[in-house]
Amino acid sequence: MEKINRSNSGFSEKLPVKIVQFGEGNFLRAFVEYAFQKLNKDADFNAGIAVVQPIDKGLVNMINAQDGLYTLFMKGVKKGEEIQEKELITNIVKAIDPYASFQEFLALAKEEELAFIISNTTEAGIEYIESDRPTMQPPVSFPAKLTVLLHERFKHFKGDKSKALTIIPCELINYNSDTLKEIVLKYCVDWNLEADFKLWLINDCTFHNTLVDRIVPGYPKDQIEEYNSQLKYKDDLIVSAESFFLWVIEGDDKLKAKLPFEKTGLDVKIVADMQPYRTRKVRILNGAHTAMIPFSLLYGNETVKETVDNAFTGEFVNKAVFDEINETLNMDKAELASFSEEILDRFRNPFIKHLLSSIALNSISKFKVRVLPSLTGYVDIHHKLPVHLTFAFAALIRFYKGTWKGESLPVNDSEDIVSFFDGLWKSDDYEKIARLTLQNKSFWDEDLTLIPGLTKAITTALEEIDANGIENGFANFQKQLHTTTQNA
Repeated sequence: MEKINRSNSGFSEKLPVKIVQFGEGNFLRAFVEYAFQKLNKDADFNAGIAVVQPIDKGLVNMINAQDGLYTLFMKGVKKGEEIQEKELITNIVKAIDPYASFQEFLALAKEEELAFIISNTTEAGIEYIESDRPTMQPPVSFPAKLTVLLHERFKHFKGDKSKALTIIPCELINYNSDTLKEIVLKYCVDWNLEADFKLWLINDCTFHNTLVDRIVPGYPKDQIEEYNSQLKYKDDLIVSAESFFLWVIEGDDKLKAKLPFEKTGLDVKIVADMQPYRTRKVRILNGAHTAMIPFSLLYGNETVKETVDNAFTGEFVNKAVFDEINETLNMDKAELASFSEEILDRFRNPFIKHLLSSIALNSISKFKVRVLPSLTGYVDIHHKLPVHLTFAFAALIRFYKGTWKGESLPVNDSEDIVSFFDGLWKSDDYEKIARLTLQNKSFWDEDLTLIPGLTKAITTALEEIDANGIENGFANFQKQLHTTTQNA
């Protein structure tokens, strides 16, 4: 088969460059390119994307070899039904390596219709590097490259306010845009750039915090023959993603007018404050993931799908989410329920093998951020312990013993945390193990033994897990916790 390009695909028209995108990896190609292609089709947006390779090694040559074309496969589950779709993505106009073609990179600043900067340069990409200078071709960091590009545009159009840009980073850090803007302004000071340019950045360009959510496994190398069999051309840039899509962008009515996503049917929310959505995602999706890992591994499951499909562990996760986590979130309950159902559908996705062991990394710090606020929030609201999250907490502590029924567990954490539990589990005093873990402020930033009944409940759960296993141990623990609550 012939490799796909614009001459043999029928997509010869090149769109005007309205978007410069820093990053050419799987996520952006399965998320941003897909979103803007929908906008082009459904809202006549007519936007082409110029992709900039943010580091000196990347996919630019492969993208250019296919004239920016590639196939996106989307697979998932919605309300129990399997979904499989594929789409040829056609909106990448050019791909540029600024390390090899710096002048071509600078020329992007002069594009008349350029309106947006999008990025995903990984969490480490939004960083300040003191040694970066405007004379470097290019500077090392993404924010420094962006500053150079913005300054070039400001100079070329003589500070024209109508040529200011809308900057929407997609890196997975909280307040990603605020952080990026702060670094760009710091370079303005470091490089002694003119005051008018700084005012143009502050008053005319807009920076927007975001939350992005889509699982993108990427190039499906293990199933590539199956994917290729569905194509009539050779494609070296196939990317696979789940069907679920969510993009939350902080903005106002002006941004909604610039980006009319309401015409596409895509779940793009332009809101004044994205933090409730971030909290929802962290507590429900990430929280359920983190809570399930220890007890599900101890139960004998290997994957997230097995966990939610199993009668016992599936019901456990369901109740932890709907009866406990959601209770602590100050959002519309119907919207929370709908989102939670979508999350469970994503967990059931038969096309993604999500190993529990692969998400067990740094489970203590993840539990603190993702699960503990739900546990303490539930106590604050109901003045009693949430049974499922409390048992999950005990299973986490038991998981860090490192062995179960003579087999090693996939504990993967910092040396000091592993060492702490190694020392702790030399004892068979469950109350001591529970108390010392809960008292460890380096883990939790607070003394959790001050939560009424928690030390006793964790002690009981640890005893039950070791004596009776996960399923029977939980049944006994639930009865004992209920009895204790009734007698309180």
